[in-house]
Amino acid sequence: MTIRLPEKVKYIIDTLRAAGYEGYAVGGCVRDSILGREPDDWDITTSAKPEQVKELFRRTVDTGIQHGTVTVLLEKEGFEVTTYRIDGEYEDSRHPREVVFTASLEEDLKRRDFTINAMAYNDEEGIIDLFDGMGDMERKVIRAVGVAKERFTEDALRIMRAVRFAAQLGYQIEDETKEAIRELAPNLKHISAERVQVELVKLLVSPHPDELRVMYDTGVTKVVLPEFDRMMKTEQNNPHHCYNVGEHTLHSLTAVEADKVLRLSMLFHDMGKPEKKTTDENGVDHFHGHAQASAELAKQVLRRLKFDNDTIARVSRTVLYHDYKMALSAKSVRRGIHKVGEDIFPNLFAVKYADVCAQSDFQREEKLKELSELRRIYEEILDKGQCVSLKELAVNGSDLIVLGMKPGKEIGAVLARLLEAVLEEPELNTKGKLEELAKVLIAPLRS
Repeated sequence: MTIRLPEKVKYIIDTLRAAGYEGYAVGGCVRDSILGREPDDWDITTSAKPEQVKELFRRTVDTGIQHGTVTVLLEKEGFEVTTYRIDGEYEDSRHPREVVFTASLEEDLKRRDFTINAMAYNDEEGIIDLFDGMGDMERKVIRAVGVAKERFTEDALRIMRAVRFAAQLGYQIEDETKEAIRELAPNLKHISAERVQVELVKLLVSPHPDELRVMYDTGVTKVVLPEFDRMMKTEQNNPHHCYNVGEHTLHSLTAVEADKVLRLSMLFHDMGKPEKKTTDENGVDHFHGHAQASAELAKQVLRRLKFDNDTIARVSRTVLYHDYKMALSAKSVRRGIHKVGEDIFPNLFAVKYADVCAQSDFQREEKLKELSELRRIYEEILDKGQCVSLKELAVNGSDLIVLGMKPGKEIGAVLARLLEAVLEEPELNTKGKLEELAKVLIAPLRS
C-alpha cells in the first residue's frame, strides 16, 4: 500500500536516509492515511540521535530533547522528529524513569500504545506493521501492543485513549485490552485533570459519544467522572422516560451534533437528578429543580477538569435553561431570549430536541411539534430584528441624562423598564416613543 506523504515530510525522511539514518512517518498519521483520512499532523521516527538530526536541518527546536524529540522547522511548519527509544521503568503511570535511545525500529514500535498506532511508513519500504495493526483495522479492533497491562501501567491515560479511539473509529476493544482497562482504571487518579479533559472531549465529539458506557462498565468513570456513575444508578419511573438517567444521557449525546458545548451540555443536563429525585404516592418519580442542580454540578466538574471559563459559562447556562418552558407566542419567546441570553438561546433547540429523542414515546410528537413552532417564532423574531436586549434598545443611558436624569443606578432601572415595554410591544423600540415613555417613568423620580 502506498501512502502519499506531504512533500515536507518526504523531504525530512529523504534527508535522514541520505545521511545514512533510517526515517519513517509513524503512528496516527499512518493509521489515518490507511483509513483515507487527512492526518492532523505528521510524526517522524528515526535512528538518528537528536544532535544528529539538528546537524541535518537548518532550523530546529528542542521540543523534548531529553526524550529524543526535535522539531524540524520548514518554512512556517514544524514536524516532530523523534529518535527510536526504549522507555525505562514507569514511576507515576505516565513518565519513564529513563529513556534509552536504540537503533532498532522494532524496539521503538514495541513501546507504543495500540497496534493501529504502531505502524511506520516510508516510500522505499512501504508500511512496516510488526504487530498486525492492519489486521486489527480490518477487524475493527483496538488492541494494545504486546501485554496490555504493561502498556496501561506505563501511561494510565492510554486507558481513556483506548475508549476514545473506539468511539472515533467505531471499533471494539479487544477482550484482553478491555480486561486490563478494568483492572488498572484506578491508576487514572495519577493523571492530570488537563489530560483527562482532552480525552473526554475527544470522546464526546466523536461519532460514538455513547462509548462513555464502556468507561462506566470498566470503572473508568468511577475515577474521572463519579457523578456519571450516580446517574447510571438512578431510575426514572415516569411516563416521559424509558431509561435510567445515565442511559437517557447516553442516548441524548448521540442525538445532538458533534459540538463541544452541545455534547458537554447533554452530558450534564440531568446530572442533578439523583439528588433531586422524589417519588409520589403513585410511585411516579419526579426531579423538581434538577436543572439548577445540574448547572451547579456542571460548573463544579468542569472546573475540576480545568476547562476554560468560557466553556464553563456556556455549558452551565445551557444546562440551567435546558428545560425552560415558553408559551408559543412571540412575546414569550422574546422574554426567553432575553432571560437565557442571545448567545446560547439557539443551543436550546438542539438540546431540547436531543432530550426528547432520548425519552419515551409518550407525547413525543407533541413535544417535537411545539419545539418546531418555537423555532419558527424565534426565526421570525430574528428576521424582524426585534429588540431582546438593552444593547438593541433605541435609547441608552446618555439619552436619559439628556432628558434630565442624574447618572446612577436609577438609569439602569429605567432602561430595564423600557426594555420590558419593548419585549411586550416591539414597535415601541424607536427613540421618540421610548423617550416619551421615559419621561413618564422619570417624572416620579424628580418629585
